[in-house]
Amino acid sequence: MSNLDYRGLAVLDAVAASGSFDKAALLLGMSQSAVSQRIKALEDACGRLLVVRGTPSVPTGLGQRLVVHFRHVKLMEAALDIDLGRDTSLPALALALDADSLATWFAHALPPLLAPPRCQFDIQLADGERALRLVREGAVFACVAETDEVGGDAAGTTSTPLGLLRYTCVATPAFAGHWFGDGFIAEAVALAPAVVSERKQLARFLAQEFEGEVVFPHHTMPVSPALENCILHGVAYGLMPELSALSRIASGQLIDLAPGRTWSTALSWHAWNIDTPFTHALTEHIVTSARRYLPQPTPGSDL
Repeated sequence: MSNLDYRGLAVLDAVAASGSFDKAALLLGMSQSAVSQRIKALEDACGRLLVVRGTPSVPTGLGQRLVVHFRHVKLMEAALDIDLGRDTSLPALALALDADSLATWFAHALPPLLAPPRCQFDIQLADGERALRLVREGAVFACVAETDEVGGDAAGTTSTPLGLLRYTCVATPAFAGHWFGDGFIAEAVALAPAVVSERKQLARFLAQEFEGEVVFPHHTMPVSPALENCILHGVAYGLMPELSALSRIASGQLIDLAPGRTWSTALSWHAWNIDTPFTHALTEHIVTSARRYLPQPTPGSDL
C-alpha cells in the first residue's frame, strides 16, 4: 500500500485507543464529523472497512494492522528525533503485565528506564493469553506472559525466557492454628477459606500437593494487593509470590503452610521487533532485571 495518509492513521489510532469517534475527537481537538471524514477517506483509499461502528467502535483486522504500523512508525520517528538532538514529545509505549510481576520484580526494573524519562509507559494488567493477544493485535509493544501459554508468537515478534515466578502457600499464624491445627491436610483444605486471583493456580498447587484434584472454598481477588491483604488480615490462606512472602515469613507475620514446596510459573517477554535504541534497551533491561530476581529453571526439570 503506497502513499498512506498518516494524519488519517493518527485519527484511526485515536479511535482504536478510545473506542469512540466522540472520544477520539476530544483527544485530537477535532470535531466528531472531522474524525468521521478522516476515517471515511482512509477507508475509501484502502477500499476496505477499517472500523466497525458501534459501542465501542473497534478496528477491523486491516484497521488493526494499520494501527500497529502507525504506532511502530511513531516509535521509530521519536528515536530518530532523539538521535538528531531534536525536541520531541515522549513516545507512548504500552506494555501488558500480570499483577504479581508488576508488584514484585518489575518494580525494580522501572527506575533506570525512567531516569531520565524516555517514554510514557502505559501499563495494562493482563494475564496469559489475553496479554499475548494484546501483543498480537498490536495494542501493546510487549508483554510478560507464561512461557507455555497457547497461541504462539505473532510474525514480527520474539519471545525471551525470563525465569520462574515462584509462589509460597502462606497464612497468618492465627489462621493456620485455627484451620490447620492438624497440619496442611486435604480434610482441612476442604473447609478452610482460600483467596485466589484465578482459581487454576491454587488448584494446580493443591493437586500437586495432594496428588489429585481438590475441591476448596475460596474468595476471588483479582488485584494482588487485595489478595495479599486478605491473607495478612487472617481471613484466608493462599499463594503469595515468594519475593513478597519470604520477609514476612522471616518476621513471623506469616507462616509457610507447605515448607519446601512451592508453585512456579515460567515467564517470558514477548515483544515486537522494533529496532530503536530505546526499545532495544528496554528489552535488554527487562530481561536482565527479571533474571536477577527470578530463579532460572534447572535444565531437564519440569519447572
